[in-house]
Amino acid sequence: MANQPTESTHMSTIEIPVLEDGVWIVGPDGELIPDYDATFPTINEGEVVHGTVVRVDKDEVLVDIGYKSEGVIPLAELSIRRAVNPADEVSLGEEIDALVMTKEDADGRLILSKKRARFELAWKAIEAAAESGEPVNGRVIEVVKGGLILDLGVRGFLPASLIDIRRVQDLDEFTGQELRCKVIELNRSRNNVVLSRRAILEDERKEMRQGILDRLNPGDVVDGQISNIVDFGAFVDLDGMDGLIHISELSWSHVNHPSEILEIGQAVKVKVLDIDRERQRISLGLKQTQSDPWQQVLESYHEEDVVEGRVTKVVTFGAFVEILPGVEGLVHISELAQHHVENPREVVSQGDPVNVLILEIDGDRRRLSLSLKRVEEGAEPLPRADGGESVHLTPNLRLSEEAFPEGADVDDERREGEAMSDTENEVVELAEAALALDADAEDRVVAAVVAEEIAIELAEEAVIVEAVAIELAEEAVIAEEIAIELAEEAVIVEAVAIELAEEAVVADAVAQELAIEALEADAAGDIEAAVELAEEAIVVEEIAIELAEEAIVADAVAIELAEEAIVADVVAIELAEEAIVADVVAIELAEEAIVEEAVAEELAEEAVALADEDSAA
Repeated sequence: MANQPTESTHMSTIEIPVLEDGVWIVGPDGELIPDYDATFPTINEGEVVHGTVVRVDKDEVLVDIGYKSEGVIPLAELSIRRAVNPADEVSLGEEIDALVMTKEDADGRLILSKKRARFELAWKAIEAAAESGEPVNGRVIEVVKGGLILDLGVRGFLPASLIDIRRVQDLDEFTGQELRCKVIELNRSRNNVVLSRRAILEDERKEMRQGILDRLNPGDVVDGQISNIVDFGAFVDLDGMDGLIHISELSWSHVNHPSEILEIGQAVKVKVLDIDRERQRISLGLKQTQSDPWQQVLESYHEEDVVEGRVTKVVTFGAFVEILPGVEGLVHISELAQHHVENPREVVSQGDPVNVLILEIDGDRRRLSLSLKRVEEGAEPLPRADGGESVHLTPNLRLSEEAFPEGADVDDERREGEAMSDTENEVVELAEAALALDADAEDRVVAAVVAEEIAIELAEEAVIVEAVAIELAEEAVIAEEIAIELAEEAVIVEAVAIELAEEAVVADAVAQELAIEALEADAAGDIEAAVELAEEAIVVEEIAIELAEEAIVADAVAIELAEEAIVADVVAIELAEEAIVADVVAIELAEEAIVEEAVAEELAEEAVALADEDSAA
């Protein structure tokens, strides 16, 4: 009896479950059953959860998040890209974040969204970046009208004008590239993100530009590449910063347009002429790195040398002759022919090849005085200093028969003129009177020559300054025309931007109406209609976004065009002011030349009168 277990002993070995939260719950029959739901994590709709991909199908992806059932990510909720392949977005075993859209749908499934999780996380990152000014990274997933779409977790729009420092012609080359951009505009309510890669590039190049400015000094010769060509010159990329070669600094000879001698992308060697460190502008010269034709003149030619050239311009007081490219000299009207010339065009025409004698070389002022009439018949010109082909022509002086009458026996006339009077006293008196008159005439001739030389110099300066004034005026007109064209384009683009913005507002309003109708249909239990209306609302909203993006691009382009128009207008005003100043100087020099010419003529007339008296004596 003692060894047999008692009822009390048997009862003591059976454990009675005790109700405990999270472990046991009361079942339908009142018995305690395990609380399996308590072992699963608590999730809420709109919450971002972490899980592992366990299956990838063509239309959905299954994710284990540790819940009582696996979550389902429909194809449309995988990526912000359109028409994606699930296998390209996720892989088996990959850990991802997803947003809980529905804890339990009509089929009892847990519906998740990968793109919305990325969207929420991305927005936080984008908002933080926009606030701090830090850049964001995104891959180009689409090329649209006016720019690029980047995948930032949300769709970011990068306008074409903000892709690079210079406008990009082919946007397709950026497809698939990872770009680093700055957020310049953010609108959460419209899911609108506008980016700028140019701002990043400009920031990166700011230090580089400063380094270039600190390194360069006027007089330095550097290598560069032509980045842009405009009417008034060419811009050169100095490996991080642009400098300007004005059209007047391109060549020693006259250039009508920079495109005559340069093309975009061409490598050039340039000389730094000036640096404005405050405004960060560099003035460059191309001709300074080339052989100076004036140096060739000084080394190869001397006064009294006969050289060949071509008439480039005929003016009232003479003709300009180019003896080397970029080197012109003046043949004054008095040096055109042995006889008196009323109009230089009687003797020479523009384009005529001629041989001329060098009267004077002024290296300091880069001036040449030339003569046509002093070239002796049969004189051979020196070889060209630049090695160019000889014109092998002598000028046709077209001298009249009056200047050299046929049959004139100069020796006989001189002998007759030397015949003496029978009376010696008369000879002495006449000789003394002739000497006095001759000395007087010689003084006046010398004075007339000096006055004539001054008049020639002043006339040359007047012509040069007038040419500068004309060039400046022409450049001013061109710059003003460019400014007007840019302003007109800016107005047109601005009007397009306004139209696009208005269309975007209309589309957005339609999208909101469709969304409201979708909600109403959903509340009424018409799921199909609700889904259809919601899809239409999304499509219209996307159209509204695209229109708004295009409006932003158009507005940015309009602003750029307006800014360029202002710059061109300022350049036009400056050029016009310089042209006016140059024209005033030219007029003053021309007036002084006229005065000196008049003085020279008076002195010459007096000398002729004295010479006539001398002859009579």
